[in-house]
Amino acid sequence: MTSTESSVTRIQISSTNSKALIVGLALVATGGLISLCGMGIGGTAAANAFRNWLMAQQEPPSQIVKRKISQAKAATQAGASAWHDGMARTH
Repeated sequence: MTSTESSVTRIQISSTNSKALIVGLALVATGGLISLCGMGIGGTAAANAFRNWLMAQQEPPSQIVKRKISQAKAATQAGASAWHDGMARTH
């Protein structure tokens, strides 16, 4: 072997193999398009369901968050004062 010859062999695709390869690629591409359509339809349905659920709520989410934060603050203050009261009684 001379230095100009390549030691890498090339893959030979026969006409039978090339037809199978083309059909396989076409099926993969078709499956990809079908899955994209399915994700679009499913995503739209999920977004509509979420929007309808939000609209059915009696209280807007921002009000719920504000109420929960004020409840957490009140519970924290109650817990801290109970801890301080308990520490004062033990000493």
